[in-house]
Amino acid sequence: MEQKNWYALDKPEEVISPSLLVYPERIEKNIQRMIGISGGVQFLRPHVKTHKMAEIIKMQLKHGIYKFKCATIAEAELLAQSGATDILLAVQPTGANIPRLFALMETYRQAKFSAIVDSGQIIDQIATMAKLKEQVVSLWLDINNGMNRTGIVPGDKAFELYRALVDSPQLVAAGLHVYDGHIRDPDFSLRKEKCDTAFQEVIQLKERLQKAGMPVEHMVAGGSPSFEIHAARKNVETSPGTTLLWDRGYGGLFPEMQFLPAAVLMTRVISKPRADYLCFDLGHKSVASEMPLPRVEFLNAGQYTQMGQSEEHLVVESPEADTYAPGDIAYVVPKHICPTVAKYDSVLTVKEGKVTGRWKVAARDHKMLT
Repeated sequence: MEQKNWYALDKPEEVISPSLLVYPERIEKNIQRMIGISGGVQFLRPHVKTHKMAEIIKMQLKHGIYKFKCATIAEAELLAQSGATDILLAVQPTGANIPRLFALMETYRQAKFSAIVDSGQIIDQIATMAKLKEQVVSLWLDINNGMNRTGIVPGDKAFELYRALVDSPQLVAAGLHVYDGHIRDPDFSLRKEKCDTAFQEVIQLKERLQKAGMPVEHMVAGGSPSFEIHAARKNVETSPGTTLLWDRGYGGLFPEMQFLPAAVLMTRVISKPRADYLCFDLGHKSVASEMPLPRVEFLNAGQYTQMGQSEEHLVVESPEADTYAPGDIAYVVPKHICPTVAKYDSVLTVKEGKVTGRWKVAARDHKMLT
């Protein structure tokens, strides 16, 4: 049974608000849960985009996790600096990010870098630079199996693009990458049915490529919602990310996954504009605001309705408003933790109610060294 008020600070008066608190013991349990679902670390490639912190990377390394996925060059560099040895950049590099990728390869030679592609033009640009630098680059073909955000539909054009990777002396065809973040039905059986149906086209492309004599040694599939489904497949790497910190969004949709919320925002009442309203110092600048209200879940409050949010303020209607005074503390779990973390340059670590340290959100910006 979860300890009541596990999130509360013993001395909140010593902490500014809003602050983002993380709980390493709960992160540790989430890592163990991830490894348990995947059946080991061989086919586990966690995404770093959720937390962007060296300390969490190193926690995973201690458990033997060595493959990682990231969304920016800065995240890739943080992974290399932290000791990761297999790093997949899961955004197609374009423009200045192509030479930045090569700079990473030259600077951190102990790590294996790869990237996803879905464009013949980008494949040619990477191959040309690889030839100039006398390097060989591993690239994954990014497949669009229904999300319609990135990737190429698994058909004839995808087949030819993969052939281009195989035929180039400067490139290594690493395999197929597919992200199905659009499949997030709360009902697991329905989610699995949709995921399996969408993935069938990917399997068919793989078989077609192999029949043509082209190796497809690896596949990376899914994110947190489809983690358990892809983890049950043979020879498919899974790449959950939100599972490390968890949030109200996925926690509400997928309670059966049994991950623990490990990041909490501490906020204060800053005004009572009317008898049944409370205003907290938790505006757009402090919590992800791209989703409709409610954007947070209150952990230590009863009835409430989130009425509105602006840059610095979150206004809540509550029949219990008269029990609060300006300065009172509230603890909330964000609906979407990934962009919330990026709003903070550091987080406070908490154990048994005590602030034990501060972790830098090191890859918060798009640029570190390279």
